[in-house]
Parts: sequence; structure tokens; C-alpha cells
Amino acid sequence: MTEHDHSPAVTILDDAAAASEEAARVIAATLRDRPDAVLGLATGGTMVPVYASLARMIAAGGIALARARSFNLDEYVGLPPDHPQSYRHFMNTHFATPTGMDPARMDLPSGIAPDPQAEAARYEAALASGGPVDLQLLGLGGNGHIGFNEPGSSAESRTRVVTLDPRTVKDNARFFGPGEEVPARAITMGIASILAARRILLVATGPGKAAAVRAMLRGPVGPDCPASFLRRHLAVTVILDRAAAADLTP
Repeated sequence: MTEHDHSPAVTILDDAAAASEEAARVIAATLRDRPDAVLGLATGGTMVPVYASLARMIAAGGIALARARSFNLDEYVGLPPDHPQSYRHFMNTHFATPTGMDPARMDLPSGIAPDPQAEAARYEAALASGGPVDLQLLGLGGNGHIGFNEPGSSAESRTRVVTLDPRTVKDNARFFGPGEEVPARAITMGIASILAARRILLVATGPGKAAAVRAMLRGPVGPDCPASFLRRHLAVTVILDRAAAADLTP
């Protein structure tokens, strides 16, 4: 990782559907070039249409996930894998089932490990031995987080247990039932873990991401906007819709 500031390749498309389709094309191209690719995968609303587009491309033929492996960015501490809001459940529903990928080839941190710190260390070791990740897919939090690396995260951080920013907990509350406790901790890949990937693909759509996109691409590189650390990587592609790109000056 160099301290030099690199400019990511930015693609701006008309709407979220076009951005999702383009992101799926990048993933499909990676699988065509390297059928045994190691994919770094993400969750969240932005990824649902991306994975749906990828599933359609797989169904059309020419690419498959039979030899691929994946590592997910994060998981909530305290949620069992069958909980509807666990990221394992999300990945099974939105990725494994529609694409036909074997869930056994998809590694995620365990949210119910007796010792979350030891689980974070296990996961980082698995990444080191199973990687490097060929293509790391990322979403973008409204406060600039990637994975669950909230503002204040160090560029040197590795997979660890984190306490979620109150804004993130509030943003996530809509996914949980009335009166259901929203997890306040998660296990997440760190910034340095993410930057170890060969190539990074970040997708952001909607007006709620515009300020974070501007901070990521135009603001100072530093912990106030964790996504800004992506400018230290040589191979980053950012795909936006017009709403998410609205605050970028030419």
C-alpha cells in the first residue's frame, strides 16, 4: 500500500439499474478471466440488484461459480446464520440461491462465535491463506464507511470486532422488526484487509450517498472518510448513478 493518492476509475450511469448491471458485468468478466477467482463480497440494498443481474448472466451461460470462492466483508456479532438479518442469510438468499454458488465455498465471520475477537483473528488468517482477493466488491455508507470501518478507522486496521456508529445502527434499524434489538457490534474486514485485494469495485447509488462519494473522491485521504483510503490502491473502479454523483464537480 502506497501513501500516494491515485484517482479511481469512475463510471457514472443514468440510474441505479444501469449501475447494478455494469457492476455485474465487471464481476462476470473477472469470472470469465479467472474461473477460480476469489471474490470479496458485500451485503446491503445496493448489492441486491447487482447479484440479481449477475445471476441472470450466469443463467445465460459462459460463466459459473463452481470453482470460485468468496469472503464477505462483515457479520453482526450476536446473530445466528439463520437470522433473517444476518449477512449469512442475506448471502444465501440474494447470492448463493440465485447464482447457484455452493454456500460451503462462501466464508463469512461467525456472528455467534463464543469469542468474537478470536473469530476475527481466524477470519483474517483465512483471508491471508485463501487470498489474495481477486475482486473486492464494496458498497458505501452514508458516513463514508466501507465494510463496518466507521469514521476513525485506521488505514492499518485488519479484521476485528467494531462498535457500530450510532448513525449506522439507526440506518440498519429499518431492516429489523418493531422492538427488535439492532446489533451494535460487528466483525469486519479492516481497511488494510480490503486494500490487499488485487482489484476493488465500489458501487454507490442514490442521493443519500452523494456527500460520501464527494468525500471519498475529492476530500482529504484519512479516517474521517474511511472510503477515501481507497485512493491509496492502484486498481479501484467506482460505479455511480447520477444521483450518487450529484456533488462531484467536473
